[in-house]
Amino acid sequence: MVDLTAIILTKNEGDNIEDCLKSIQYFAKRIVLVDSGSTDNTISIAKKYKVDIYSHKFENYARQFNWAIDNTNITSKWTLRLDADERLTPKLCKELELLINQHDNDDVNGITMEAYFYFLGKCIKYGGSKKRKLMVFKTGLGRIEDRKMDEHTILAEGQSVATKEKFLHYDFRNIDYFISKLNWYATREMQDYFEYLESSTSSELKDRNITKIRKNKFGIYYKFPKFIRSWMLFIHFYIFKLGFLDGKEGFIYHYMYHRWYRCLVDAKIFEQMLTNKPFEDTGDLKA
Repeated sequence: MVDLTAIILTKNEGDNIEDCLKSIQYFAKRIVLVDSGSTDNTISIAKKYKVDIYSHKFENYARQFNWAIDNTNITSKWTLRLDADERLTPKLCKELELLINQHDNDDVNGITMEAYFYFLGKCIKYGGSKKRKLMVFKTGLGRIEDRKMDEHTILAEGQSVATKEKFLHYDFRNIDYFISKLNWYATREMQDYFEYLESSTSSELKDRNITKIRKNKFGIYYKFPKFIRSWMLFIHFYIFKLGFLDGKEGFIYHYMYHRWYRCLVDAKIFEQMLTNKPFEDTGDLKA
């Protein structure tokens, strides 16, 4: 096993948690699960494995994960950020072990990975669906930036390397759940939009890739007119990024995520500009 602690956040992940735990049970030296009030069989399934289970009220993803970093007595050299709907493949585990051993005592303090994303049972290969994120870092040198949306893992110092192998991401249960999740995300996205305009965080300046993402989002995308920009985004990913090559599943995904979801975000931004209501706590996903 690798000298690594995996942190997994859960809330009613009974459909996902077993496959997630199976994928790392012989890889991670320790597995920490932080649950925010599951009412399904998530905990009973987790107890079948060698897992340290904690309970903590959910505020947002960043604060929940950072709470786990600070309060679960992590003593391993490395830490893994893993969601319950993600799995590591055996080939990826081997590659990670090699990279960790190779960079155990140098200034490489993080490892980024890219996903194979599955939607309606199909791996979405086109349309910019592959997103790389920093998931492994040396303990004490990585935290998630405190944002309500698009939160990234930030290294305090050093650099990161990328894996060639990809992890598996099953971020889909059914259409009803997907709609509920996008609506939940849209509220957080609207709040993040106004908070970003009020004060730009210094953490983004430490990572050029994150800075580029934010500049594209707030410096380019949000400069286009509301509601029209969601159509432009859909056309960009579905046509120019070849999303149509993923068939019906690709159309549903790109239309709902890049057109419908982004239009919903704009509607919530527009509503907030009209009402100027205090932001409500979104809590965790209720679906």
